[in-house]
Amino acid sequence: MKAAAALLSLAALCSACAGPAAQGTAQPGCPATARDLPIEALYGPWKARFDGLPDAASVVLDKHPEYAGVRGTITRAPAAPSAGASVAQLAGDVDDEGVLAIDESLDGRSISGVWSGTLQPDSCGREFRGTWRNAADDSTHPFTLKKTERTAHP
Repeated sequence: MKAAAALLSLAALCSACAGPAAQGTAQPGCPATARDLPIEALYGPWKARFDGLPDAASVVLDKHPEYAGVRGTITRAPAAPSAGASVAQLAGDVDDEGVLAIDESLDGRSISGVWSGTLQPDSCGREFRGTWRNAADDSTHPFTLKKTERTAHP
């Protein structure tokens, strides 16, 4: 009886200790990498945050009409109160290594930015982290892309 109680106590202790150490692993039933995520899971609204910038940008992704990928827009807050919001077009997919790769274009013709991010395994398909590269000056900026809930329309 004492041995069983000791084993239960040890099991509880191990479970408590494993909590923080287990972070970064997929929850049961959740994709471990973006390769395991159906492309449809990328559709909808997202918030993008870039290191060093105070405001989040709004991203909306939908089905790409020409291939198994996504197409959408990113709307960034204006740099100055008198300026308008910046809207760019996005197109991309998940590559063979499970990386979300998105091209960004301010004019619809040339690439102005490139996103490369990995699915966070403990996010259940709702968060990517990676690097955004500005094509104008080749600078790179870490980003976090988090899925947001769709709002119901009356």
